[in-house]
Amino acid sequence: MMQRVHLSACVTLLLTAGVAVAQARADDWVSYRDAYRAMVVFDKYGGPKHLLQNQLQVRPRAKGTLGDGASLLIKGRTLQTSLALDPLGRTTLPLLKAAYDENAVLAPNRPLGGFTVRPRISLALRADGSYDATELRAACEQALGFARHADASARSLACVGVRLVFPKTSADAGARVRAGSAETVLPVTRAPAFTGDVDDDFPVVTYRFAPAPAPADAAQVVTYHAPLAIVPVFE
Repeated sequence: MMQRVHLSACVTLLLTAGVAVAQARADDWVSYRDAYRAMVVFDKYGGPKHLLQNQLQVRPRAKGTLGDGASLLIKGRTLQTSLALDPLGRTTLPLLKAAYDENAVLAPNRPLGGFTVRPRISLALRADGSYDATELRAACEQALGFARHADASARSLACVGVRLVFPKTSADAGARVRAGSAETVLPVTRAPAFTGDVDDDFPVVTYRFAPAPAPADAAQVVTYHAPLAIVPVFE
């Protein structure tokens, strides 16, 4: 049976890009209340956010140990449920009154050798795989607005672009920029999906905004394959 551990002993709350981070040791757990409080910051934020999505990410501290079929378990006195994790370790955390009242625990369905749980902000995806540069910039600005709301240290940052993250198994990961009759293929590199992730082997494409909103923002970014996430890039 998993033993309850005091928060001060095994879970450290940090601030990364304006959101609380819960960190657990191997075979331990994270408090549902801590994760709930971190996630609800976005829900209560009153600024523009309709172009964004907020998800909870589970990441192992060791590289490459998440694996297929990983899930996050919510365990309380009267409830138990399993949340499937996507290839980036993300899921939508349900805001459950019973889980909060019982201070349920969050734990992966397999040993990960230590893990972290943190909210992750990304841009909403489009089914057609085509993104107007103006909308990407606007979404990045929304993400920066929330980051500045949650963490004063983000006030010195600026939106410089977006990072498109593709599945490792995708044979046609990549994107091109279409501006009028001209097309430019963006280079594909290998990198972490989010800053701070230990897994740095995802195919990624970075689209950097032009210094001025017009006329370059009339371009479109068109993906060859649906990305897993589009992440704002701040510098």
